[in-house]
Amino acid sequence: MKLQINGVSKTYPNGTCALSDVTLEIPTGLYGLLGPNGAGKSTLMRTIATLQEPDAGEIELTDGNGTVVNVLNEKEAVRRRLGYLPQSFGMYPDAKAESLLDHFAVLKGVSDASERERIVDALFERTNLDDARTQKLDSYSGGMKQRFGIAIALLGDPKLIIVDEPTAGLDPAERTRFLNLLSELGEDSIVILSTHIVKDVRELCSHMAIIRKGEIVFTGRPMAAVDALEGKIWENTVAREDLDTYEDEHNVLSTKLVAGKPIVRVHADSRPDEGFEQVMPELEDVYFLRMKADGTTINNPVPEAA
Repeated sequence: MKLQINGVSKTYPNGTCALSDVTLEIPTGLYGLLGPNGAGKSTLMRTIATLQEPDAGEIELTDGNGTVVNVLNEKEAVRRRLGYLPQSFGMYPDAKAESLLDHFAVLKGVSDASERERIVDALFERTNLDDARTQKLDSYSGGMKQRFGIAIALLGDPKLIIVDEPTAGLDPAERTRFLNLLSELGEDSIVILSTHIVKDVRELCSHMAIIRKGEIVFTGRPMAAVDALEGKIWENTVAREDLDTYEDEHNVLSTKLVAGKPIVRVHADSRPDEGFEQVMPELEDVYFLRMKADGTTINNPVPEAA
């Protein structure tokens, strides 16, 4: 299977250019679309999900049988193959989970009651919600709601699955459960993970793209991108009053506070200055380097795991 995106652009009526000539080839497996809030990720996801039209460009989905579907012109054919979990979605808080999932199965075209029961049972088990299926949705935690959203998205056995910012706000345990589920789904489907959380892409995705201000600024394999920076990442603990000087004199990728002291992380071919020590590159360095292309230094005063 393959999703081919060619030259997709979108400018909103207020003049905001959300996408500019986006071209991507997305294979089977987990594919990370990484970028800051407002970079154009959700616009691209909604366009692929047939929820809005681009101003220009083409999108084609080639399924496992070699059938090519024009995403922009054959929307119903795409929707039969699509599972979509948007960044935010509404639920009926007083509804029981099993009743609502059964209802969505009817909407998906599963008219036979026994077949619906089989599908609903399997989805609750797959999303690890079987023990909570009779609960009302307003009793669900954030992670449980996300997994229930995936259960809805999996109705119809989709081969193209889009999840938009799925782990934002989840606690570590819920995040781990959800990412394990996505990893399983990526074994035989195209799963696009749209996120601003670098760690999610690093841990899950075999391929990725970085989007900035509506433009794709990197595509490739995460670990290959990290390996390309080996020997070029340096760290130094500096005084707060010297931060501006370091940013003027060096290619500072990020700054974070550790025990109240700023640590600058710099990209350079050789030791930038006295006090710098070479460190192993991380996917965050790849991301920050691409963000730096517009002259912005990323300040990150919170621990990486946060």
